[in-house]
Order: sequence, then C-alpha cells, then structure tokens
Amino acid sequence: MTVTDHAEPAARDTDAVSKQRSQAPARGRLSPARRATGWALAVALPLVATGIDLLAVGYLGLAADVVLLFLATVAVALVGGLGPALVAAGLSGLLLNFFFTEPRYTLLIASPNDVVSVVGMVLVGAAVAVIVHRAAKLATQAAQAATEAALAQRAVEADQLRTALLAAVGHDLRTPLTSIRASVDSLRDPALALSDADSAELLLTIQESTDRLGALVENLLDSSRLATGAVRPQLRPVGYEDVVDRALRMMDAPDLVRVEVDDTLPAVSADPGLLERVVANVVDNAVRHGRGAPVVIRGSARVGQVDLRVRDSGPGLGDGDREAIFAPFQRRGDRGAAAGVGLGLSVARGFMASMGGTVTAEDTPGGGLTIVLSLPAAAEAVNSA
Repeated sequence: MTVTDHAEPAARDTDAVSKQRSQAPARGRLSPARRATGWALAVALPLVATGIDLLAVGYLGLAADVVLLFLATVAVALVGGLGPALVAAGLSGLLLNFFFTEPRYTLLIASPNDVVSVVGMVLVGAAVAVIVHRAAKLATQAAQAATEAALAQRAVEADQLRTALLAAVGHDLRTPLTSIRASVDSLRDPALALSDADSAELLLTIQESTDRLGALVENLLDSSRLATGAVRPQLRPVGYEDVVDRALRMMDAPDLVRVEVDDTLPAVSADPGLLERVVANVVDNAVRHGRGAPVVIRGSARVGQVDLRVRDSGPGLGDGDREAIFAPFQRRGDRGAAAGVGLGLSVARGFMASMGGTVTAEDTPGGGLTIVLSLPAAAEAVNSA
C-alpha cells in the first residue's frame, strides 16, 4: 500500500470555477495574529500550569501535574497549530522533569518510571498536535477542491471533525492515559508490596493502554487519508485465512474468536495490509459488542465474489441503524460508554471500497450482528482485466 501525505489537487473544470477559487480567501490557515498568540501561549500556558502545580504541592500528585501540562499542550494546538504545540509539548516535558521528578531542580531523572511519565506525556502531546494539524490541513484542502457551495459543506464537515477530535482528546485519550498513570504510580509507590504477579499485571495494563492509544491514532490518521483520497491499494491474490490469522495476532482477546475459514476458499484480489486492517477493525468491533460470547468468522464463495462473515451475539441493530454504524464517529448503538471514537467500521468500509469490495451489516440468526466483507475472487479479477 502506498499512501501519499497530501491529497492531489482537484481538477479545474471551468475557468469560472478557477477564478472563483483564486478570489476565495484561503480557509483553514491561521491568521498572523492567531499564530502569534499560539507562539505566546506555547510558552505561557506550560508556565501557568507549572505555577498551579507548584502552588498545590502536597495536594496534587505527579499524575495531576502530567494532566495539567498535557491540557496546556492541547490548548496551544487548538489555538496556534502544530509548531507552537510541539514547542509547548517539549517545554512541558522539561518543566515536568525539572520541578516534579526526583532529583528536583535538575534535568536528571532518577526513576525509570518517571522517564516513562515525561517521555509519554511529550509523545502523546505531540501526537495530539499532529492530529489537530492534520484536521486543519484537511479543511484547507477541502476549501480548495470545489465551488463555494462545496466549500461551505466542507467547512461544516471540518467543524464536525474538530468536535469529534476534541471528544477523543477529552475521553478516549484520557482513559488509557489514566490507566497508564495509575499503573505507574502503583509500581513506583514504595509503600505497596507488589508481588511479581501484581507487577506483571500492571505492566500488562500499561501495554494494553498504549496499544489502545496507538490504535486510536492509527484510525484517526486512516480516516484522514480516506477523506483526502490518499489511499492507493496494491492489489494481488490474497487468502482470507492468512489475513485473518495475521489480524487475530493483534487482538487483545483472540480466545473469543472462532475461525471457520477453509484453506480451499478462493483467493481474493486485495491489498494484504489494508485487508488485514479491515478484518482487525471488524473483529475488534464484534468482540467489544458481543457480550463476551464467541465471535465466529466464516468464509464462503459465490459467483465472482468471496465473502467473509464476522458474526457476534450482541444486542444487534435496528434496520435504520445498519448504515449509520459505518458513518465516521458513530459508535454502535450510540452509547457514550463504548470504547473508541467510532472510526473502525468507517475505516473498514473506506478501505474495502478502495479495493473494489463492500462491507454490509445483517442480522445474526438468534440475535446479534453480522458484518459481511465481500471482495472479487482473484481469478475473476484477472479474467476481467
């Protein structure tokens, strides 16, 4: 798979449209005043957050210090964009190191756990800055891609994207960060006599939370690439059984998945990397909503097509919701407590469409939901070419 970093410029259909674009003000670009404000806040907000933490010494722990400095970085990203946010993230890391990790008032760090805290905060802050920057960049590209009516519609979509990203920062990034922070605090607390099993469990929690952060960022970036048309699949014959096997290796609960895919099933024409991401997203969605029951993966062939069905025994969906679950930022059942920001199935459908396939939802007999992945059989694709 080849993914470009920038969308291709939109075709200029008429001289009138070209003239209209040239006269239209560039959207999504920060004004000089806002850029200046962003650079000022990149220094001021981390210092303010540090001052609050110093005034509250004895009342706030290192976890609270990390959260305040992280929120300062997010605020700078929203106001000033990528550059000021990266500066704020780096400055926040230095301030956290200097004032709140032992030995204090030096740039040395005695505890490996504190190293994880400082580096983790800087990296996550930088990741959020990149995400916000990509959202603004996407809005700019959309503004240059159509007439004034299309530009207005893109501006609405960009606003929705920003709102959803803020929701992700507010919940879906904070939740794994809280788990990581709590586990690290337990590991470094000298008053806790942790057994080897307890320490291993806390380390596993850190690993799982880090994986969750990585999956969230990957889905956000994949959604951005799909929106800009930057996904370029490299199609070749691929076996569903091989793709399913690789996808399940990335799963947190592979024991809940039962695979019934015959190795005699015809190969499909697909990009192996993209198809692996599709299967992983769909199976992860089924496991999370399957009420702890086994998820069944079955393959079948029909004329010119090969299907992969992922069946769960969860609450299912009404007829009107079967298409809505594939919309970006739509959680299944629209439940606020569900994990993720609702991008997994949207990314899966986008990747399948780029490979000439489809993703549909149907009822599972006896209750639940079945996601059907359909792709052209490899031999059929070669013959048709």
